Amino acid sequence: MEALLLGAVVCLAGGFAFLNGFHDVSNSVATAVRTRALTPTVAVLLVALFNLTGALLSTSLALFFTEAAIGLPTGPSGLVILIAGLLSAGCWGLFTWRRGKPSSSTHALLGGLVGAGAASQLTDGQAMAGAGQTLLLQIALPLLLSPVVAYVLAYAMVFPATWLLRHGAPGRVNRGNRMAQSVFAGAFALGHGLQDGQRTMAVILLALVGTGYSSGSQMPLWVQVFAAVLLATGSLFGGWRITHTLAHRLVHIDPLRGMTAQGVSSAMLFVGAISLQMPLSSTHTMTSAIIGAGANQRFSTLHRPELVRILAVWLGTAPVTALLGGIFFLALSPLL
Repeated sequence: MEALLLGAVVCLAGGFAFLNGFHDVSNSVATAVRTRALTPTVAVLLVALFNLTGALLSTSLALFFTEAAIGLPTGPSGLVILIAGLLSAGCWGLFTWRRGKPSSSTHALLGGLVGAGAASQLTDGQAMAGAGQTLLLQIALPLLLSPVVAYVLAYAMVFPATWLLRHGAPGRVNRGNRMAQSVFAGAFALGHGLQDGQRTMAVILLALVGTGYSSGSQMPLWVQVFAAVLLATGSLFGGWRITHTLAHRLVHIDPLRGMTAQGVSSAMLFVGAISLQMPLSSTHTMTSAIIGAGANQRFSTLHRPELVRILAVWLGTAPVTALLGGIFFLALSPLL
């Protein structure tokens, strides 16, 4: 039974990676396609390539996440928690894609795992010792603060960018901004691979640790390649519903503001993954940067009803996925 549960975790984690790439490709391509810096086909191919590269570059965040959640119960109980969390995150991802709303796969996965873990304590009393405080301070807090930081930075960075380009001819300035945007689109996709690709690796590594197949001190190569390939494959299919929301329904974006939003969000993903080793939501970071750069023109350019709907989805992600995670765990608990 344990081997079957481990296989289910690996398969569902692969599905989560595919859905992550499919759902989040819009973050990389929305502004570049909207400002005609890249064609949709070229943008998607570029994103897939850099998602693959980013996920293959590092495993430090995955190892950190694994260490933070090391209090997860071992054996079948821990595997069922992972399965319930993945099912919860997958359902939420499909729902938000269908609605065309950007949402965080990372928030959804954490919410599902927390809900399933809470349900497991109700049924068998196994506590996730020591993991709660680490998850809150080192994982949840950066995820919650990053949208605010991205908004403020993008809003502020439009001023020096505008001042530096104030004497340039509009046509030449727009061409330069589009070229920079193409570079930042690739950089953001690389950062997305660095950040989100490692979520799948961490889940599989936790399953391997819980079944005794790994000590958790290093990432098996097959896990890294497996997550990277499926993340890139999902990117190739593209979630254009969310792209339309970010590019057309939220705020007007010109090449300068698109370049600013992508530059700020790319830098944040890199700093979070490499320097600070903090998980950041690429969706929340990019969406907030787009809103900040667009609002710099004037706040009336924001489509406020759409903004309210997106914020409602963001606020609902953790509680809904936690509830779903608990329900899935209770439904699967007869397998234990």
